[in-house]
Amino acid sequence: MHHVAIFKKSWKLIDKILNGTKVIESRWSVNKIAPWDSVRKGDLIFLKNSGDKVRAVVEVDLVVQFSNLNKNNVKEILIDNYQKIGIEPDKFSFFLKNFENKKNCILIYLKNAKKIEPFKIKKDGFGNMASWMIVKDVNSVKI
Repeated sequence: MHHVAIFKKSWKLIDKILNGTKVIESRWSVNKIAPWDSVRKGDLIFLKNSGDKVRAVVEVDLVVQFSNLNKNNVKEILIDNYQKIGIEPDKFSFFLKNFENKKNCILIYLKNAKKIEPFKIKKDGFGNMASWMIVKDVNSVKI
């Protein structure tokens, strides 16, 4: 299975994945939304910043999901993983505040990140605000 993960450009997360300082992609939500129960070891995740082209790909090594979270669980998950998620120590409280009311968390362990020839995608049917797309083959959404 292929996935397209869309990031906030100012956070520079794709660069952190490519240089190995971010080895876990975390997705936090109130409801169980994509990629919940959809991403598996061996899947490929194509990476793009909002408004930009897809420019990298990474392989899924492991997936861990947490549900029915409370503020304490969220804090524990962040304490255990913030560096691997790519959060700088001085930004820890910002992310804790951002995630403290989330009920679900998925940790996607990444490996073999590499740059690829950039390409555009179409998000038709996924919604303009979609931050994660699940496709059988990324070629089906290439423009």
